[in-house]
Amino acid sequence: MNQILSFFNTLGSYLTPYLSDISVAMIACALVMLGGDINRALRAFLAGKHFLIRTCAFIGINAFGYGLLIVKASPFLTSALRSIQPAFMLAIVFSTFIIIGIWAQKNRQV
Repeated sequence: MNQILSFFNTLGSYLTPYLSDISVAMIACALVMLGGDINRALRAFLAGKHFLIRTCAFIGINAFGYGLLIVKASPFLTSALRSIQPAFMLAIVFSTFIIIGIWAQKNRQV
């Protein structure tokens, strides 16, 4: 059992230099999946408002809101992943992308 854990710790340590990129990818994938629901809620909230207000809100949420969320949330996710033992971090990274992939498949995004 220790050999297996040691092997996964070694594999996980190979990911450590790339954790900030992995964090950005995780958040971006989640936003891609949630983007339709967020935009649908925004559309319902702004129904009946002036065209200029709807357009500015759409630009604000999509251009600045999502970008700001990615830029500000990814360092927190990176530090959280760094604080985990490499073997478990490896499992979390792989399982997160697998779960997002399954989620995308169920929502016909793939």
